[in-house]
Amino acid sequence: MFPCKFARFSNLSFVSKRAVCSLYFTRSVSAEAVPQFRDEDPKVMRLFEGITRGERGSLAQGITMVETLHPEKYKQAQKLLSKIVKYSKSNLKFPSGKKTSFRIGFSGPPGAGKSTFIEVFGKMLTSQGHKVAVLAVDPSSLRTGGSLLGDKTRMTELSRDPDAYIRPSPTSGTLGGVTRSTNEAIVLCEAGGYDIILVETVGVGQSEYAVAHMVDMFVLLIPPAGGDEMQGIKKGIVEMADVVLINKADGDLLIPAQRIQTEYTSALKLLKNKSTIWSPSVIRVSAKTGEGIDKSWEVMQAFFNTMTETGELEKERRKQQVVWMWSHIKEQIIKRFKMNSDVKRKIKTYENLVAEGLMTPGLAADMMLKIFERSKEEK
Repeated sequence: MFPCKFARFSNLSFVSKRAVCSLYFTRSVSAEAVPQFRDEDPKVMRLFEGITRGERGSLAQGITMVETLHPEKYKQAQKLLSKIVKYSKSNLKFPSGKKTSFRIGFSGPPGAGKSTFIEVFGKMLTSQGHKVAVLAVDPSSLRTGGSLLGDKTRMTELSRDPDAYIRPSPTSGTLGGVTRSTNEAIVLCEAGGYDIILVETVGVGQSEYAVAHMVDMFVLLIPPAGGDEMQGIKKGIVEMADVVLINKADGDLLIPAQRIQTEYTSALKLLKNKSTIWSPSVIRVSAKTGEGIDKSWEVMQAFFNTMTETGELEKERRKQQVVWMWSHIKEQIIKRFKMNSDVKRKIKTYENLVAEGLMTPGLAADMMLKIFERSKEEK
């Protein structure tokens, strides 16, 4: 007999009664408060062993599992991630000798040459003994079914590199779902031995803010252009940047690149730094000639070392973990809301009323939430 009101949740197959009750009796999080998986799923064990041995096929299957919307596979994915996280806390060590990976996010407007830069940059890193994983966050794939990296034709050299792994963006779900699965893909890639994780995002919009919460360093790549071509880069995106790279700084574009570098250097001085211990710099690079690639990596390493030595890196990752938790909560709430039978019967009616201007979105949302709450109370 378990004398706590939470014991009724113990029918969940992957949670022990002791763990559930400990949530009620303790305020701080203890080891017992963490869900304990009772039985080992053969598929989960196979993927876990394969990923931690560095098998690319197992890594690909594991990422596919965390991307799924299928309820049963979602449970398997959480079991796999729990084992991976536990393993990584005590066993993770990369070929470079470091125990901490470096997560770098790349953003910028279309035409900035992000894919070209990442390929050259990635090849340089693998030549230095690093293992590199490239992940894409492409919200447009939710609408078109396409993906930034698609068939990997934009990074042909890097995709053939045995020390590199390229993963296109998921092509279904929501932006929250895409970023959630990317978060989890990062964890799996690190367990697979990849010590440098490059996250590429398309365009400039909400995905950039999402990526900023899953990486250690946010890099803004911009072309040597001005005026209308640069209007898409919002002030908030520039403020998030830890370094700004002016790409395509070669040939006829060298002088415009120098001008843009000066303009951004001046602009950054007027913006508030997001960190008290790091000031963003502006560097000219050329993926075509290789100019500035080494220097940009030196700056990134300086950032990583500064953040690691001061404890800021660990502090930020802890904050990100909480952000990821809320991302899961939001995604699951919306999913359960849409699957509710009473909501399903009424949702089209309210959508039409809103579309025709006969009801405000806020009122429709309130009405739908009341239907959802009432159905849960009745059950």
